[in-house]
Amino acid sequence: QVLLVESGGGFVQPVGSLRLSCATSVRRSRDYAIGWFRQAPGKEREFVAAISWNGEMVFEADSVKGRVTISRDNAKNTVWLQMNRLKPEDTAVYYCAAVQQVQVVRRSSYYSESTYNYWGQGTQVTVSS
Repeated sequence: QVLLVESGGGFVQPVGSLRLSCATSVRRSRDYAIGWFRQAPGKEREFVAAISWNGEMVFEADSVKGRVTISRDNAKNTVWLQMNRLKPEDTAVYYCAAVQQVQVVRRSSYYSESTYNYWGQGTQVTVSS
């Protein structure tokens, strides 16, 4: 069983920044790829960013490209999502998700929520003036 715990959400004004954290319970976090997804009220969950087990491959949604940075420290079993220049449309519950790296068979798999086996409970991000 893999447990994921998100933190770092909150209320921020437009153009502000937040750094979300995803702490994992796995003994060998380097075996897992991690993705971030978000779900706004009344909308479906959507891909935000993802990172391979060793951090060499990162992927970002077009809607956040240039404004987010995903990174990880396997020694700390933590993945971060740094979000800058936040917009009201970034308001959502943000989830991190994990999948064993060996199960990610193609680059496009990182973008699909069906790829991921384990999910956190989410952290709320609200961007408003």
